Amino acid sequence: METAMQQPAQPEPPPQAIMMQLSMGAMVTQAIFVAARLGIADVLALGEKHVDEIARSAGAHAPSLYRILRTLASMGVFTETHANTFANTPLSEVLRSDIQGSMRNSMIFMGEPWHYNVWGNMLHSARTGAPAWKATHGEDVFEWFAKNPEASEIFNGCMSELSAGAAPAIVEAYDFSGIDTLADIAGGHGFLLSQILRANPNMRGILFDMEHVVAGAGDTLRSFGVEDRVETVSGDFFSEVPAADAYIMKHIIHDWDDERAIRIMKTIHRAMKQDGKLLLSEMVIPEGNDPHPGKMLDLEMLTSPGGVERTEAEYANLFERSGFRLNRIVPTRSPHSIIEAVKA
Repeated sequence: METAMQQPAQPEPPPQAIMMQLSMGAMVTQAIFVAARLGIADVLALGEKHVDEIARSAGAHAPSLYRILRTLASMGVFTETHANTFANTPLSEVLRSDIQGSMRNSMIFMGEPWHYNVWGNMLHSARTGAPAWKATHGEDVFEWFAKNPEASEIFNGCMSELSAGAAPAIVEAYDFSGIDTLADIAGGHGFLLSQILRANPNMRGILFDMEHVVAGAGDTLRSFGVEDRVETVSGDFFSEVPAADAYIMKHIIHDWDDERAIRIMKTIHRAMKQDGKLLLSEMVIPEGNDPHPGKMLDLEMLTSPGGVERTEAEYANLFERSGFRLNRIVPTRSPHSIIEAVKA
């Protein structure tokens, strides 16, 4: 006879149900995108509101918005406090635009049709080995961004948010002392470089990226008080980079296949001092079948820029072919590691 403390075991869902749940992840992405794009978390920043009021503030159709918020609330993104009334949760708080640690730009980037539709062409990448981005848009991803400034701004906002999450762990884990001039190659608006310079007041920095990207870096550098220690340089890292004592690239080499990654690193090799260092901040893929965020990110690399997330052995091989030697891998408290290479 069952006691109050003995609940019947819940049956495991059948494989068909689990597979169906996994396949509906696309709807989750779009529901989060809708909430981010409409600024729902900002509307709820001061407390719970009825869906009619939320819809008026967000410019949405209340019955449809309710169905989206109800679904998200079932996953912990928002909560329905009572009938048709919603409030923020710790998960939805990161969709606010006015908080430190905001992920709103990133969630918009994930669901924007110009990005999201590329995933719908993953079969093209599987069949050809070529990025689905070009099959979708007619040109490679970074060429497309250069011609679409509004989309580029969303992408750069996403990159800045990801840097904001990773930068403290990078600064904490790696000893940058002894580096006089650090060049952040393809450093975007300079968030990571700013954090490193703030922690190392005697260091100078070079922020290197495409012209339309570094043109927007001034506000970031000024906001962290490092603009007087940073030289901004635009150019093509396949051809030439500035001379520096050390180079850092965060989530850059993973954008490229081996051939182009080697071209970038050979460019750095030519400019680097003999005792310099090359630092890559990347997710190193572990061996085996355990879950790892880098494995999902690898599918983004496959479909969008045509890059690769790599294992330790694959990085060692890449360095050797570029004139470097893998020196060590420094883990951080984030999924990123710092992969340190020196001239061979």
